[in-house]
Amino acid sequence: MKNKEELIDKYFKPNFKSAIQRKDKVEYLDYQANLAYTNLGKNLHYLIFTYGCIGNSADSETIKGILDSANFQETKNEHEADIFILNTCAIREGAEDRVWGELGRLKKYLIFKPQIIFILAGCMSQEENTIKKVLAKYNHVDIILGTHNLYKILDYLHVVLTSHEKVIEVFSYEGAVFAHLPKKRLNNFKVFVEIMFGCDEFCTYCIVPYTRGKERSRKKEDILEEITRLIENGAMEVNLLGQNVNSYGKDLYENYSFGDLLQDIARLHIPRIRFMTSHPHDLDLKTILAIKNHPQVMPHFHLPVQSGSNHILQKMNRHYTKEEYIDLVTTLRQYVPKISITTDIIVGFAGEQEADFLETIDLVKKVGFDGAYTFMYSVREGTPAAKFSEQVDNKIKNQRLQVLMAMTNEGSLSKNLSMVGHYYPVLVESISNKGNLLCGYTPDYRLVNFAGSDQLIGKIVQVKIIKAKTWFLLGELDEQP
Repeated sequence: MKNKEELIDKYFKPNFKSAIQRKDKVEYLDYQANLAYTNLGKNLHYLIFTYGCIGNSADSETIKGILDSANFQETKNEHEADIFILNTCAIREGAEDRVWGELGRLKKYLIFKPQIIFILAGCMSQEENTIKKVLAKYNHVDIILGTHNLYKILDYLHVVLTSHEKVIEVFSYEGAVFAHLPKKRLNNFKVFVEIMFGCDEFCTYCIVPYTRGKERSRKKEDILEEITRLIENGAMEVNLLGQNVNSYGKDLYENYSFGDLLQDIARLHIPRIRFMTSHPHDLDLKTILAIKNHPQVMPHFHLPVQSGSNHILQKMNRHYTKEEYIDLVTTLRQYVPKISITTDIIVGFAGEQEADFLETIDLVKKVGFDGAYTFMYSVREGTPAAKFSEQVDNKIKNQRLQVLMAMTNEGSLSKNLSMVGHYYPVLVESISNKGNLLCGYTPDYRLVNFAGSDQLIGKIVQVKIIKAKTWFLLGELDEQP
């Protein structure tokens, strides 16, 4: 039997040195289904596990759409599944640990059904050491594919189903940008549309530029066509996705940017438009004016700051200062006074001293965020920051995180309390996990739970806020016609 190194060399595996190179030209292609695969999945069920960001959720919708086009059937029952797909996240070590644990747990099903196919997809697959670890400890994985070649999943399944060979193919260069990729969406009324892929920011702590590749914008015509079809099928809200939506179009057009795209989508008359994620470095006035001038663009802006220390921001390669970030927030609120601003903050980045952390606390006080996602810095192998000296002790990281969370939670509760007694339009999304209640979001992206008929799911209704919690609101339905 070949040794593991020979097996590794056999496959098309990822390489960070190749991944950092940016190709000048991006291919734009139209996805065409292979008719030979029409019944490839007949009588076969798949179960997909999705980890990480909304971008991964959008990728899972594409995987499901492609599999359904070949007559595979989705199941939620592990005992029924013939194929397990893990669509992974590599942004933090904890996310990867959950995937390794799940791969180990699911292996037990091979005892009862030896023909089960295991697929590892997503950002973890783009990391250099993943294949080595899979072959060493998780050899029951049959297919590994990356973020750039999801469209080839049927080719790989065909190989495994007919030849029973392992397939590992991970591109370290960006694949083409495809129009008309099939998608199986969670519902028709709240939809996600990818407007671009990849990231060129190269924050020193972040693995995304290596796992997702260079920034590639989709053609505006393809985006508008997709959203038009979604509106015809009942879409009430579209969420525009990109690693950095603010840089949309810079790689494709001379005089067409994200702000222009927002205006064009607003003219399609969809009730709600959202987007994420934004980078402060690329936020411009045209985008702010699109929010101000088009009520369909919801008054919520997720604007990750990551740190309030200029010293740490520079080490993170974030391209802005604390003062510039505060000026941006001030400008946003000048043009859109009722805008809700949320953020991401990392504590314990390499070299962060107590004075740096206090600068972050000061920024939080000055900005008054409506909500914040707070994290302890997680070293990601292959990023520049992984080689930085002065890594912060985990105990200190945790202490700082607790202080920060207490402050941001207090700010979130304060904002929510100010809404009590007022009416807001809420897009009803589903049954809440807070009992037999409905749940949905206000325009400024606050979760509301309230009693009502499930016939309201997918509709926008008026709700009066009657009670505020830190992370959600309780309301009552306005029954007036």
